[in-house]
Amino acid sequence: MGVNSAGNADVLVGVRVMGRVRASIAGRATQLLLVLAFVAVAFISLVGIGASAVIVETVQGSGSAVNAAGGLRRLAHRAASVALAAALDGRTGHAEVAAAIGAFEAGLGHATLEKVLEHEPGSVFASVYRSIHADWYVNLRPRLLGAPELASESPDVLFYEDLLADVDAFTAQIDALVAVLEQETETGIEQLRMTLAVALGMVMVVMVAALCVIRQRVFMPLTELRDCAARIASGDFRARSRYTGRDELGRVGSAFNAMADELSTVYCDLEQRVEQKTADLMRSNRALELLYHVIARLYHAPASPETYAETLKDLEQVLGLKGSFVCVQPKHGGVATVLSTTMGDCPARSRSEEECTHCPGRTMPWSYRREGDLDVFLVPLRDADHLYGMMRLALPPGERLRAWQHTLVEAVSRHMGIALGISHQSERERLLALQEERSIIARELHDSLAQSLSYMKIQASLLSSALQRPERRDDASDILADMKGGINAAYRQLRELLSTFRLQMEGDFARLLGSTVEEYAGRSGMPIDLEIRLGVCHLNPNQEIHVLHIIREALSNATRHARASSIRVGLFGHPDGVRVIIEDDGKGIRPAAATEPHHYGLAIMAERARGLGGVLEIVPPPDGGTRVSVRFDPAARHEASSPAPTAEAQ
Repeated sequence: MGVNSAGNADVLVGVRVMGRVRASIAGRATQLLLVLAFVAVAFISLVGIGASAVIVETVQGSGSAVNAAGGLRRLAHRAASVALAAALDGRTGHAEVAAAIGAFEAGLGHATLEKVLEHEPGSVFASVYRSIHADWYVNLRPRLLGAPELASESPDVLFYEDLLADVDAFTAQIDALVAVLEQETETGIEQLRMTLAVALGMVMVVMVAALCVIRQRVFMPLTELRDCAARIASGDFRARSRYTGRDELGRVGSAFNAMADELSTVYCDLEQRVEQKTADLMRSNRALELLYHVIARLYHAPASPETYAETLKDLEQVLGLKGSFVCVQPKHGGVATVLSTTMGDCPARSRSEEECTHCPGRTMPWSYRREGDLDVFLVPLRDADHLYGMMRLALPPGERLRAWQHTLVEAVSRHMGIALGISHQSERERLLALQEERSIIARELHDSLAQSLSYMKIQASLLSSALQRPERRDDASDILADMKGGINAAYRQLRELLSTFRLQMEGDFARLLGSTVEEYAGRSGMPIDLEIRLGVCHLNPNQEIHVLHIIREALSNATRHARASSIRVGLFGHPDGVRVIIEDDGKGIRPAAATEPHHYGLAIMAERARGLGGVLEIVPPPDGGTRVSVRFDPAARHEASSPAPTAEAQ
């Protein structure tokens, strides 16, 4: 078992190693193919060059050998000619013949012929060469050296004819040897040409195959990847590379496809998120637009039924409601008041008055309840302290408001509740203002006409008593004069009151003061200077009314009684309050005049000054005339700024 386990482990290791080798080779297949192509080209070139060198080495010296072999014919014929010429001259001529034979044998042993013979000892050339060599030394050379001397009168003609015939046959063998050499040379050149052609053809085949491989496995995948990248850059994330595999560019294609898949997924996710965000923004814009219109309508008409009708119409369009209803809670019992409805009356409201008192929206606000074929959402209309009404929204059965719809309804209902609260508060403020105005009128009448009438009532009693007693008839005339003065004073006070009640605070305070000064200046014909330097001091409307009436009363006294040539009116702000000054250069006022009876105007000014929380001062200035001044703190809370009904008015 141990041996088998070790063997299996070795097999597994071997399989893994082979797998890694295959993966490494597959991952570098293109690179290996290109390297193999270059190696093949180099190998073919080396083989061709080597073969060509061998062939050239073989053919080298063939031309010299041909020339040397061709020279043998001339030397053979010369040797025969020398022997024949010596015989014709009648001498032996052995020396000349031996020299010719030596020249022939030197040519026969030429180095080039020996080299060819040495390289190709079994070739046709060697066979022919040995035949010529043997025929020369065995047949022709002895016969040349053994030629008889010829006598002129009896030459051995037959011998020389046979010798010449043998020489011709011998030269025929030399021609054959030359032909063999020429044929072998041509064969070598042809072999060299064929070797070079084959090498060039193989190089071309390898190069064409390499180019095809490069085009198929490099350029085409790169071109496809470039096109796919361009399509992805233009937004087409469906582009995929068809060239995938285990080689280099196949892995690049697989990685590119994986990247395209990831980009496509991310882009689709982004598109969905953008669409979702766009829908959210559109929904938010619609909600904000609805809230804007709701707030604008409620601001201008917080309790108008038209306002709630338009608001419910917009709310139904935004939320897709089946109907809506808004009512206001009864103030003193009874049923609620319907402001607007698009779904008919409330069932509880139509049954009895007590049903509105026990409205389910009070006990279970922000809840759904089934009414007929619809689900109704009960929304209370309230501010921080009070419940003012109820809004009912009808939805299809089973449908509920989503989070953003619930938030929108909550915001709209809150604004409706605040608007209803403001409307109630405004109504209460109007009632308080009306009550305050009636109290002021009562107080003014009590302090002016009522006192004058009371005084004239007393005078009338005194006059009646004086008329009944003759000794007091003189007193009756005085009493009647006082009554006439009182009636005139009462009439003047009545006109002042009418002027006061008709006074309208239109425009800002400075403009009203300017109009008042122009009015009295035009009425009296004397110049009146106005100077306003309140700084950071601010007067509320009630304080402005009191200050304006004090100035009007002071100007009236100055223009009527002071006999002044100029009047100055000033309002000055100080850190401790406001000072109002009306000063003239007239005859001045008696010190006791301010405390004397029947000077109702001075008394009213003093009362208004107390209402402001200040003090009225009437003093003569150093240069003569009269100075009326009032000091008060506008920031202090007192009767003038927060009026309340008085016991006298009640």
